[in-house]
Amino acid sequence: MKIEKVNQSRCDKDNWRDTEFGSVFSDHMFIVNYKNGQWQEGQIKPYGAINILPSLHSLHYGQAIFEGMKAYKGPKDETFLFRPDQNAKRFNKSAVRMCMPEIPEDLFLEGLFELLKLDEKWIPHGESSALYIRPFMFASSNFIKANPSDEYTFIIITCPVQAYYKGEVHVKVELDYTRASSGGTGAAKAAGNYGASFFPAKKAQEEGFQQLIWTDGNNHQFIEESGTMNIFFRRNDELITPPLSDSILPGITRDSLIKLADHIGIPCKEEKIGLEKIALGHRLGNITEAFGAGTAATVASINSITYKDQKLSFEDKSDSFARKLKTELQNLQYGRSEDPFGWRVTV
Repeated sequence: MKIEKVNQSRCDKDNWRDTEFGSVFSDHMFIVNYKNGQWQEGQIKPYGAINILPSLHSLHYGQAIFEGMKAYKGPKDETFLFRPDQNAKRFNKSAVRMCMPEIPEDLFLEGLFELLKLDEKWIPHGESSALYIRPFMFASSNFIKANPSDEYTFIIITCPVQAYYKGEVHVKVELDYTRASSGGTGAAKAAGNYGASFFPAKKAQEEGFQQLIWTDGNNHQFIEESGTMNIFFRRNDELITPPLSDSILPGITRDSLIKLADHIGIPCKEEKIGLEKIALGHRLGNITEAFGAGTAATVASINSITYKDQKLSFEDKSDSFARKLKTELQNLQYGRSEDPFGWRVTV
Protein backbone atom coordinates (compact mmCIF):
# COMPACT_ATOMS: atom_id res chain seq x y z
CA MET A 1 0.00 0.00 0.00
CA LYS A 2 1.36 3.42 -0.95
CA ILE A 3 1.35 5.97 1.88
CA GLU A 4 1.87 9.69 1.34
CA LYS A 5 1.89 11.66 4.58
CA VAL A 6 1.01 15.30 5.08
CA ASN A 7 3.90 17.69 5.67
CA GLN A 8 2.19 19.18 8.70
CA SER A 9 -0.85 17.90 10.58
CA ARG A 10 -3.94 20.11 10.83
CA CYS A 11 -4.96 18.38 14.05
CA ASP A 12 -6.20 20.68 16.77
CA LYS A 13 -7.82 18.84 19.64
CA ASP A 14 -10.53 21.48 20.05
CA ASN A 15 -11.02 23.19 16.67
CA TRP A 16 -13.89 20.87 15.70
CA ARG A 17 -15.93 20.94 18.92
CA ASP A 18 -18.06 23.97 18.03
CA THR A 19 -18.63 22.96 14.41
CA GLU A 20 -21.41 21.00 12.74
CA PHE A 21 -21.32 17.22 13.03
CA GLY A 22 -18.95 15.81 10.41
CA SER A 23 -17.54 19.05 9.00
CA VAL A 24 -13.86 18.90 10.11
CA PHE A 25 -11.81 16.15 8.50
CA SER A 26 -8.60 14.45 9.54
CA ASP A 27 -5.29 14.65 7.67
CA HIS A 28 -5.48 11.61 5.40
CA MET A 29 -7.83 9.47 3.33
CA PHE A 30 -7.66 5.95 1.94
CA ILE A 31 -8.45 5.56 -1.76
CA VAL A 32 -8.52 2.63 -4.18
CA ASN A 33 -9.87 2.40 -7.73
CA TYR A 34 -11.66 -0.39 -9.57
CA LYS A 35 -10.65 -0.68 -13.23
CA ASN A 36 -10.59 -3.40 -15.88
CA GLY A 37 -12.60 -5.72 -13.68
CA GLN A 38 -10.33 -5.63 -10.65
CA TRP A 39 -9.35 -3.54 -7.66
CA GLN A 40 -6.07 -1.66 -8.00
CA GLU A 41 -3.45 -0.97 -5.35
CA GLY A 42 -4.76 1.06 -2.42
CA GLN A 43 -3.11 4.24 -1.23
CA ILE A 44 -3.29 6.64 1.68
CA LYS A 45 -2.81 10.28 0.78
CA PRO A 46 -3.51 13.71 2.26
CA TYR A 47 -7.19 14.58 2.50
CA GLY A 48 -8.00 16.81 -0.43
CA ALA A 49 -9.82 17.40 -3.68
CA ILE A 50 -10.46 14.65 -6.20
CA ASN A 51 -10.51 15.40 -9.93
CA ILE A 52 -13.82 14.77 -11.66
CA LEU A 53 -15.33 15.60 -15.02
CA PRO A 54 -18.90 16.76 -15.73
CA SER A 55 -19.60 13.35 -17.27
CA LEU A 56 -18.84 11.48 -14.01
CA HIS A 57 -21.26 8.58 -14.05
CA SER A 58 -22.42 8.85 -10.44
CA LEU A 59 -23.49 12.47 -10.91
CA HIS A 60 -25.99 11.35 -13.53
CA TYR A 61 -27.21 7.94 -12.34
CA GLY A 62 -26.64 7.90 -8.58
CA GLN A 63 -24.48 4.81 -8.24
CA ALA A 64 -23.10 5.73 -4.82
CA ILE A 65 -23.11 3.95 -1.46
CA PHE A 66 -21.56 4.54 1.96
CA GLU A 67 -21.11 3.24 5.49
CA GLY A 68 -21.00 4.85 8.92
CA MET A 69 -18.59 3.67 11.61
CA LYS A 70 -16.72 5.06 14.61
CA ALA A 71 -13.33 4.65 16.29
CA TYR A 72 -13.18 5.08 20.07
CA LYS A 73 -10.48 5.84 22.61
CA GLY A 74 -10.31 3.44 25.55
CA PRO A 75 -9.33 4.15 29.18
CA LYS A 76 -5.68 3.23 28.49
CA ASP A 77 -5.53 5.26 25.26
CA GLU A 78 -6.29 2.20 23.12
CA THR A 79 -8.07 2.63 19.80
CA PHE A 80 -11.16 0.48 19.31
CA LEU A 81 -13.48 -0.29 16.44
CA PHE A 82 -16.92 -1.80 16.98
CA ARG A 83 -17.93 -4.73 14.75
CA PRO A 84 -16.09 -3.38 11.66
CA ASP A 85 -16.54 -6.69 9.85
CA GLN A 86 -20.30 -6.08 9.86
CA ASN A 87 -19.83 -2.71 8.17
CA ALA A 88 -17.71 -4.33 5.47
CA LYS A 89 -20.35 -7.01 4.91
CA ARG A 90 -23.21 -4.51 4.77
CA PHE A 91 -21.21 -2.30 2.41
CA ASN A 92 -20.93 -5.20 -0.03
CA LYS A 93 -24.63 -5.98 0.25
CA SER A 94 -25.31 -2.37 -0.71
CA ALA A 95 -22.85 -2.71 -3.59
CA VAL A 96 -24.65 -5.77 -4.96
CA ARG A 97 -28.03 -4.01 -4.78
CA MET A 98 -26.64 -0.95 -6.62
CA CYS A 99 -24.95 -3.07 -9.31
CA MET A 100 -21.46 -2.15 -8.08
CA PRO A 101 -18.43 -4.39 -7.47
CA GLU A 102 -17.92 -5.83 -4.00
CA ILE A 103 -14.70 -4.74 -2.32
CA PRO A 104 -12.69 -7.53 -0.64
CA GLU A 105 -13.21 -7.33 3.11
CA ASP A 106 -9.48 -7.60 3.79
CA LEU A 107 -8.83 -4.60 1.52
CA PHE A 108 -11.62 -2.62 3.22
CA LEU A 109 -10.28 -3.41 6.70
CA GLU A 110 -6.58 -3.07 5.86
CA GLY A 111 -7.13 0.41 4.43
CA LEU A 112 -9.20 1.38 7.45
CA PHE A 113 -6.66 0.12 10.00
CA GLU A 114 -3.72 1.81 8.30
CA LEU A 115 -5.65 5.07 8.03
CA LEU A 116 -6.54 5.00 11.74
CA LYS A 117 -2.96 4.28 12.76
CA LEU A 118 -1.78 7.26 10.73
CA ASP A 119 -4.48 9.64 12.02
CA GLU A 120 -4.75 8.25 15.56
CA LYS A 121 -4.22 11.68 17.12
CA TRP A 122 -7.53 12.77 15.58
CA ILE A 123 -9.49 10.28 17.71
CA PRO A 124 -10.93 12.36 20.56
CA HIS A 125 -11.20 11.31 24.16
CA GLY A 126 -14.46 11.65 26.03
CA GLU A 127 -17.67 9.73 26.63
CA SER A 128 -19.66 11.34 23.82
CA SER A 129 -16.78 11.88 21.38
CA ALA A 130 -15.41 9.58 18.70
CA LEU A 131 -13.84 9.57 15.27
CA TYR A 132 -16.60 9.12 12.71
CA ILE A 133 -15.54 6.98 9.74
CA ARG A 134 -17.13 7.33 6.31
CA PRO A 135 -16.26 4.63 3.75
CA PHE A 136 -17.97 5.31 0.43
CA MET A 137 -17.90 4.24 -3.20
CA PHE A 138 -19.10 5.98 -6.34
CA ALA A 139 -19.24 5.22 -10.06
CA SER A 140 -16.24 6.96 -11.61
CA SER A 141 -16.55 6.18 -15.33
CA ASN A 142 -17.15 9.13 -17.63
CA PHE A 143 -20.11 8.45 -19.92
CA ILE A 144 -23.79 9.32 -19.85
CA LYS A 145 -25.31 6.21 -21.39
CA ALA A 146 -27.80 4.73 -18.92
CA ASN A 147 -25.72 1.66 -18.10
CA PRO A 148 -23.86 0.66 -14.92
CA SER A 149 -20.42 2.19 -14.66
CA ASP A 150 -17.35 0.07 -15.38
CA GLU A 151 -15.04 2.02 -13.06
CA TYR A 152 -15.49 2.82 -9.37
CA THR A 153 -13.66 4.69 -6.63
CA PHE A 154 -13.64 3.63 -2.97
CA ILE A 155 -12.56 6.17 -0.34
CA ILE A 156 -12.46 6.34 3.46
CA ILE A 157 -12.47 9.71 5.21
CA THR A 158 -12.74 10.41 8.94
CA CYS A 159 -13.83 13.27 11.19
CA PRO A 160 -13.94 13.84 14.97
CA VAL A 161 -17.48 14.23 16.29
CA GLN A 162 -19.52 14.73 19.43
CA ALA A 163 -23.13 13.73 20.06
CA TYR A 164 -25.37 13.87 16.99
CA TYR A 165 -28.46 15.11 18.83
CA LYS A 166 -28.19 17.79 21.49
CA GLY A 167 -31.26 18.47 23.56
CA GLU A 168 -34.71 16.96 23.19
CA VAL A 169 -35.85 15.00 20.15
CA HIS A 170 -39.39 15.57 18.91
CA VAL A 171 -40.53 13.71 15.80
CA LYS A 172 -43.49 13.70 13.47
CA VAL A 173 -45.06 10.70 11.75
CA GLU A 174 -44.71 11.14 7.97
CA LEU A 175 -47.90 10.12 6.18
CA ASP A 176 -47.32 11.54 2.69
CA TYR A 177 -43.70 10.95 1.68
CA THR A 178 -41.97 7.56 1.74
CA ARG A 179 -38.36 6.80 2.62
CA ALA A 180 -38.35 3.45 0.84
CA SER A 181 -40.80 1.09 -0.81
CA SER A 182 -40.89 -2.68 -1.10
CA GLY A 183 -38.63 -3.76 -3.94
CA GLY A 184 -36.57 -0.56 -3.71
CA THR A 185 -33.20 0.24 -2.17
CA GLY A 186 -34.25 0.89 1.44
CA ALA A 187 -32.11 -1.93 2.84
CA ALA A 188 -28.99 -0.52 1.13
CA LYS A 189 -27.01 2.51 2.27
CA ALA A 190 -27.49 4.16 -1.08
CA ALA A 191 -26.77 7.89 -1.26
CA GLY A 192 -30.05 8.61 -3.05
CA ASN A 193 -32.11 7.25 -0.17
CA TYR A 194 -30.86 10.07 2.00
CA GLY A 195 -31.10 12.77 -0.64
CA ALA A 196 -34.75 11.90 -1.24
CA SER A 197 -35.52 12.20 2.48
CA PHE A 198 -34.17 15.75 2.88
CA PHE A 199 -37.25 17.58 1.57
CA PRO A 200 -39.87 16.03 3.89
CA ALA A 201 -37.39 16.22 6.79
CA LYS A 202 -36.85 19.92 6.09
CA LYS A 203 -40.61 20.52 6.10
CA ALA A 204 -40.86 18.79 9.48
CA GLN A 205 -37.98 20.86 10.87
CA GLU A 206 -39.73 24.04 9.78
CA GLU A 207 -42.65 22.87 11.93
CA GLY A 208 -40.37 22.49 14.95
CA PHE A 209 -39.56 18.77 14.78
CA GLN A 210 -36.06 17.30 14.78
CA GLN A 211 -36.91 14.32 12.59
CA LEU A 212 -39.58 12.11 11.05
CA ILE A 213 -40.92 8.66 11.68
CA TRP A 214 -41.09 6.87 8.35
CA THR A 215 -43.99 4.53 7.63
CA ASP A 216 -44.58 1.80 5.07
CA GLY A 217 -44.90 2.93 1.46
CA ASN A 218 -48.12 1.02 0.83
CA ASN A 219 -50.63 2.49 3.27
CA HIS A 220 -48.59 4.45 5.84
CA GLN A 221 -49.96 2.23 8.60
CA PHE A 222 -46.80 0.63 9.98
CA ILE A 223 -43.71 2.24 11.52
CA GLU A 224 -40.40 1.48 9.81
CA GLU A 225 -37.62 3.90 10.86
CA SER A 226 -37.05 7.25 12.56
CA GLY A 227 -34.99 9.69 10.51
CA THR A 228 -31.70 7.94 9.79
CA MET A 229 -32.16 5.54 12.72
CA ASN A 230 -33.87 2.27 13.46
CA ILE A 231 -36.60 2.63 16.08
CA PHE A 232 -37.53 0.83 19.30
CA PHE A 233 -40.50 1.10 21.67
CA ARG A 234 -40.89 -0.05 25.25
CA ARG A 235 -44.13 -1.94 25.76
CA ASN A 236 -44.58 -2.66 29.46
CA ASP A 237 -41.33 -4.51 30.32
CA GLU A 238 -40.25 -5.52 26.83
CA LEU A 239 -38.87 -3.87 23.72
CA ILE A 240 -40.38 -4.06 20.26
CA THR A 241 -38.84 -3.04 16.94
CA PRO A 242 -39.97 -3.49 13.32
CA PRO A 243 -38.65 -6.64 11.60
CA LEU A 244 -36.13 -6.16 8.81
CA SER A 245 -37.38 -5.97 5.25
CA ASP A 246 -36.15 -4.66 1.91
CA SER A 247 -37.38 -1.20 2.95
CA ILE A 248 -35.61 -1.08 6.35
CA LEU A 249 -31.86 -0.66 6.80
CA PRO A 250 -30.29 -3.54 8.79
CA GLY A 251 -28.64 -1.35 11.39
CA ILE A 252 -25.56 -2.69 13.17
CA THR A 253 -26.48 -0.68 16.27
CA ARG A 254 -29.98 -2.15 16.01
CA ASP A 255 -28.64 -5.69 15.90
CA SER A 256 -26.26 -4.98 18.78
CA LEU A 257 -29.05 -3.59 20.97
CA ILE A 258 -31.26 -6.62 20.35
CA LYS A 259 -28.43 -8.93 21.43
CA LEU A 260 -27.47 -6.70 24.36
CA ALA A 261 -31.08 -6.53 25.57
CA ASP A 262 -31.29 -10.31 25.59
CA HIS A 263 -27.92 -10.51 27.40
CA ILE A 264 -29.09 -8.27 30.26
CA GLY A 265 -32.56 -9.78 30.51
CA ILE A 266 -34.73 -7.35 28.55
CA PRO A 267 -37.04 -9.23 26.15
CA CYS A 268 -36.99 -7.78 22.63
CA LYS A 269 -39.45 -8.76 19.92
CA GLU A 270 -39.33 -7.98 16.23
CA GLU A 271 -42.86 -7.37 15.04
CA LYS A 272 -44.85 -5.12 12.73
CA ILE A 273 -45.74 -1.99 14.66
CA GLY A 274 -48.99 -0.32 13.69
CA LEU A 275 -49.46 3.40 14.28
CA GLU A 276 -52.90 3.00 15.80
CA LYS A 277 -51.67 0.34 18.23
CA ILE A 278 -48.84 2.60 19.38
CA ALA A 279 -51.25 5.50 19.89
CA LEU A 280 -53.66 3.25 21.81
CA GLY A 281 -50.83 1.71 23.84
CA HIS A 282 -49.60 5.16 24.78
CA ARG A 283 -53.09 6.20 25.94
CA LEU A 284 -53.37 3.03 28.03
CA GLY A 285 -49.93 3.54 29.55
CA ASN A 286 -48.41 0.43 27.97
CA ILE A 287 -46.07 2.25 25.53
CA THR A 288 -43.75 4.26 27.77
CA GLU A 289 -40.56 4.78 25.74
CA ALA A 290 -39.41 5.37 22.19
CA PHE A 291 -35.85 5.71 20.98
CA GLY A 292 -33.79 5.63 17.83
CA ALA A 293 -30.58 3.67 17.28
CA GLY A 294 -27.79 4.28 14.79
CA THR A 295 -24.04 4.78 14.48
CA ALA A 296 -24.11 8.58 14.53
CA ALA A 297 -26.64 9.00 17.34
CA THR A 298 -25.93 5.70 19.18
CA VAL A 299 -29.17 5.67 21.22
CA ALA A 300 -31.38 8.76 21.10
CA SER A 301 -34.45 8.97 23.32
CA ILE A 302 -37.53 10.39 21.60
CA ASN A 303 -39.36 12.92 23.76
CA SER A 304 -42.53 13.08 21.68
CA ILE A 305 -44.18 11.67 18.57
CA THR A 306 -46.82 13.71 16.77
CA TYR A 307 -49.28 11.54 14.84
CA LYS A 308 -52.01 13.49 13.04
CA ASP A 309 -53.58 15.57 15.83
CA GLN A 310 -52.15 13.44 18.65
CA LYS A 311 -48.95 14.18 20.56
CA LEU A 312 -47.48 11.17 22.31
CA SER A 313 -45.09 12.43 24.99
CA PHE A 314 -42.51 10.28 26.76
CA GLU A 315 -40.85 10.99 30.08
CA ASP A 316 -37.05 10.58 29.99
CA LYS A 317 -36.59 8.53 33.17
CA SER A 318 -33.23 7.69 34.74
CA ASP A 319 -34.07 3.96 34.71
CA SER A 320 -35.27 3.86 31.09
CA PHE A 321 -34.34 1.01 28.77
CA ALA A 322 -32.79 3.57 26.42
CA ARG A 323 -30.39 4.87 29.08
CA LYS A 324 -29.51 1.36 30.27
CA LEU A 325 -28.82 0.05 26.77
CA LYS A 326 -26.88 3.15 25.75
CA THR A 327 -24.65 2.78 28.81
CA GLU A 328 -24.10 -0.93 28.14
CA LEU A 329 -23.34 -0.27 24.46
CA GLN A 330 -20.93 2.60 25.08
CA ASN A 331 -19.13 0.67 27.80
CA LEU A 332 -18.42 -1.97 25.17
CA GLN A 333 -17.44 0.54 22.49
CA TYR A 334 -15.09 2.52 24.73
CA GLY A 335 -13.51 -0.52 26.38
CA ARG A 336 -14.97 0.14 29.82
CA SER A 337 -16.46 -3.34 30.25
CA GLU A 338 -15.84 -6.94 29.31
CA ASP A 339 -16.88 -7.91 25.78
CA PRO A 340 -18.72 -11.25 25.89
CA PHE A 341 -19.63 -10.95 22.19
CA GLY A 342 -16.16 -10.36 20.71
CA TRP A 343 -17.41 -7.17 19.04
CA ARG A 344 -14.62 -4.81 20.11
CA VAL A 345 -11.57 -4.76 17.84
CA THR A 346 -8.28 -3.14 18.89
CA VAL A 347 -6.51 -1.21 16.15
